[in-house]
Amino acid sequence: MNARTDPSLIAHPEPSFARLPSGVRLPYVAHGAGEPLLFVHGSLCDYRYWSPQTHALSAGFLCISVSLSHYWPAQDAGAKGDFNWRAHVAELAEFITAMHLGPVHLVGHSRGGCVAFQLARAHPALVKTLTLADPGGPLHIDGNAPATEPGATATLRARVATLIDSGAYEAGLELFVDSVSMPGIWRKSPPSFRAMAMDNAATLPRQFRDPLPAYTRAAAAEVACRTLLVDGEKSPREYRDNADSLAGWIGRAERRSMAGASHGMNVTHAAAFNRLLQAFVGAAT
Repeated sequence: MNARTDPSLIAHPEPSFARLPSGVRLPYVAHGAGEPLLFVHGSLCDYRYWSPQTHALSAGFLCISVSLSHYWPAQDAGAKGDFNWRAHVAELAEFITAMHLGPVHLVGHSRGGCVAFQLARAHPALVKTLTLADPGGPLHIDGNAPATEPGATATLRARVATLIDSGAYEAGLELFVDSVSMPGIWRKSPPSFRAMAMDNAATLPRQFRDPLPAYTRAAAAEVACRTLLVDGEKSPREYRDNADSLAGWIGRAERRSMAGASHGMNVTHAAAFNRLLQAFVGAAT
């Protein structure tokens, strides 16, 4: 995010709520008509994060953005069970099935990219194409164990969790957001993004206690659908490394990098991101 980003890009549409067979009450917004494009948010976000996509691409697709359980606006009142990535994969599969959407064009960002990747592995019949933007999670290169979290990162996350648990949301979020994008980005972010992150701040310590599974060559080989791997030219190295490796491991993968963009590429460079996504998904319709 940066100061040039139009704050209206992240709007506040009223969500609908899908009551899933498991009892989860899943918030979502839907715009347009056509083949379904399903968007999965990452850390500190919710369905509002994808407003630059769901509005712009709704002329050609049924664009649906969800809020995963424990995130705003349902939060704990609408969440069932513990906060973990497995539950998020399961509820997305339930959502697609219950809403008769499949197979969908699935798009995930950051932590949501890992959730989307695991959904495509576990439920291939539900996913027509997969787009992963700066996919989050550890990487397991053949012959080597997944890289352990650097000490500096572990220390930073502990500090973030302490700040948020003590109610110092602003300080904790600034420390975390700047670490996963670039220094100073929190203060340059539009008020709408900061408000969304504040609404979801309490999920961050829970996320730290729920490590994502490592990407492996064997796991990636189980992704059968056409896949687009996207990173930001200025995104932290871990995301770019994930995109590079997955592009080589997934059988039907394409690789793109967005010039001048960092982790929040779909918001700061929305028009370019939308053109890239529309061209990729449109080729499969």
